[in-house]
Amino acid sequence: MNEPMIVTGKLHVPPAAGRRQRAPALEPSTGRVPRVARLLALAIKLDAEVRAGRVADYAALARLGRVSRARISQIMNLLYLAPDIQEEILFLAPVHSGYDPIHVRQLQRIALSPEWPRQRVLWKRLQAMALDISQS
Repeated sequence: MNEPMIVTGKLHVPPAAGRRQRAPALEPSTGRVPRVARLLALAIKLDAEVRAGRVADYAALARLGRVSRARISQIMNLLYLAPDIQEEILFLAPVHSGYDPIHVRQLQRIALSPEWPRQRVLWKRLQAMALDISQS
């Protein structure tokens, strides 16, 4: 005779039209990457594009990004920082609230110094100042 058929497996039932889905559980906030770290990462990426010949020069980058050549120069000047300073910037602690403790304007002054030992002194000073501000 006819025996009942048993089917096992997962069945996805889409929600009814107009019915709201429950939002997925949110993970705890891990903060945001500091702006200077994002800009340095961008500078590294853009420099690689120019070196590989995919973009002619910084002026072309400015046109592609719809920013001024001066702004591209500000970003690309971050590459003049000593490699260890660049690494520290890329791995800055996430910002959980408020303003970023270190700004591009501050790093521009350090990058203008052609000597890496001097840059390191200025960088340590800037870090100490940012720490003081964040704790007050």
